[in-house]
Amino acid sequence: MENFVAEIHDLFKTCSCGNHHNDIPIETIMAENGALNKVASFLAEKSFGSPKIVADSNTMTAAGDKLTELLNSAGLAVTSCEVTPDENGDVVADEKALVQVLLETGRNSDCMIAVGSGTIHDITRFCSATLNIPFISIPTAPSVDGFTSLGAPLIVRGVKKTFQMTSPIAVFADIDVLKKAPKEMIAAGVGDMIAKYTSLADWKFERYAADVPYCELSAELTQLALDECVANIEKIAKAEDEGITILIESLIKSGIAMLVFGQSHPASGGEHHLSHYWEMDLLKNNRPQVLHGAKVGVTTILLSSIYKSEFLNELDNILENGEIQEKHGKVLANLRENKDKVKEILEAIPDPESTKRLIENLGGPVLPNELGISDSLVHDSLKHAHHLRDRYTVLKFLNVVLQTEYDFAAKA
Repeated sequence: MENFVAEIHDLFKTCSCGNHHNDIPIETIMAENGALNKVASFLAEKSFGSPKIVADSNTMTAAGDKLTELLNSAGLAVTSCEVTPDENGDVVADEKALVQVLLETGRNSDCMIAVGSGTIHDITRFCSATLNIPFISIPTAPSVDGFTSLGAPLIVRGVKKTFQMTSPIAVFADIDVLKKAPKEMIAAGVGDMIAKYTSLADWKFERYAADVPYCELSAELTQLALDECVANIEKIAKAEDEGITILIESLIKSGIAMLVFGQSHPASGGEHHLSHYWEMDLLKNNRPQVLHGAKVGVTTILLSSIYKSEFLNELDNILENGEIQEKHGKVLANLRENKDKVKEILEAIPDPESTKRLIENLGGPVLPNELGISDSLVHDSLKHAHHLRDRYTVLKFLNVVLQTEYDFAAKA
């Protein structure tokens, strides 16, 4: 992937969508065996002599200890911050974790190194931007697509909020490390990619319903990454070098699509809003957390069914409903003008049963109760999760425009 960043940067120079595109500050991306061995030389080239490793107890064991040894051998004054878990043993990207890392990093470190998966990267991304020092990404599991993005989803006073902060200046994804990740984290990575089925549908729907900014190239890059992942699902399930390389590269590409566009629209829609709602409820009730990718895999299956049954099948009736037209004339006018395109968007979402089979091939969960999520929480999230983000998703349309009283949980 070393030439990938330059190719994408040049490609987006040709984009005619009219939206602002962020430059890509990532100087190098290595997804290969032994990538950890390349970190010290990169730091030397950048004249970084005092790196701060941010990790948790598991990721220190997976890669942090070896990286520390490599950097010490290179004569670097490396220090580390092992983020303290909560009472459930979970590392959470909340105020406590952020303050801990900020205090332990202080003013003596000249760069930060995120050694971990999604949560560690979210914490490091925020602290890096706050301290105005760069950070480097060392994924320890191919479990999320946020390694290369700008967004840092954080829990602030119990509410999940995403802050646009900074992307890493380099990514060293060591396949020797990633293929040893727990199988549930590999399945979670596939779940986060599968979520693009509904996130892309939501973004395209927003484009026509609410005239939100849209970028064909960002959407296409995300779609290609999704297609590559799905086409190689059997190789990924084997957790061998080729499959894990394909998965981490797909996740990285999805993150870059978000980075260039500057927002999470290409990779995060209603399915992520449901996931955030569930996560907040688990925290509120002091329950152990569930892997992000596992949640969005399940919520994608859930929304796929709802979008096709409650919206696609009723679209013609909705557009001709006089009462709805009176209250929401502009939205209905937009949808009526683009009805065929909207139908194509929803029809392109795969059948929920086929998505279930994909995730089941990796041993991942496909139903909310497999995650310990009750029917009542599913119902509440389907009615209220759209409030978490200012996004005009199909889920928001069903709740705000139709003000439906459907029992979503029973129908899903």
